[in-house]
Amino acid sequence: MNIVERAKNILLNPKTEWDNINNETPNTQNIITNYVIPLVAIGAIASFIGWGLIGRSYNYGFGSYKVSGISLGIRYAVIALIGGIGGSLLLAAVIDALAPTFKSEKNFGRSFQVAAYSSTAGWVGALFNILPAIALLGSLIGLYGLYLLYLGLPKLKKTPQEQTTGYFIASLVAMIVASFVIGLILAAILIPKTNFATGNFNF
Repeated sequence: MNIVERAKNILLNPKTEWDNINNETPNTQNIITNYVIPLVAIGAIASFIGWGLIGRSYNYGFGSYKVSGISLGIRYAVIALIGGIGGSLLLAAVIDALAPTFKSEKNFGRSFQVAAYSSTAGWVGALFNILPAIALLGSLIGLYGLYLLYLGLPKLKKTPQEQTTGYFIASLVAMIVASFVIGLILAAILIPKTNFATGNFNF
C-alpha cells in the first residue's frame, strides 16, 4: 500500500477508492503500522513545532502573553499520537459494535478500514498545528472525514441503504461522546494550567 496514493485517492476520489479498499483483505496491524502511525506522526510533529517552538500569542486588556515551550510541544505531540491511533481503534470498535443493530456485517477488520481511512482528512488537517493561530483550519478540514465515513460504511460494512444514515449518526454520536471523555482525561494529564492574569504558565 502506497500511503501517499491512498491518502490522495481517499480525499480526492473517495467513491472509487472505497471500492478499491473493499477489494482488499483487511489487515489491521498493517494499516496501523504503514498508514495510521505515519500520518498521525506528521500531525504530532507539526504540533510539537507549533506549540514547542512557535507558540501562540493571546492579547488581553491587561497585556499580551505568548504560550509556547518544548514541554508543551511534547505534550501536544503525545496527545496527537494517542488521540490519532487510539481514536481510530475506538471508532472501529464503535462501528463494529453497532453493526448488527443496522443489519451490517460485524467484522472488525472492515470496521478498522472504515475508521482509519475516513480519518485521513483530520490527520492531514493536523498539519495546520504547525501554526497554532490557524490550527482551527485543520479541524475544519477534518470535518470532511464525516463525508468519507458516510460513504465508506455502506460499502465496507454491507449496510442496507435505508440503514446507512442511522448507522452513520449512531456511530458519530457514540464516537463524539467517547472522544470527549478521553480528551478531557488526556488534557487533564498533559495540558498545563495557565494563569493569564498573572502570566504564570506551568509547563
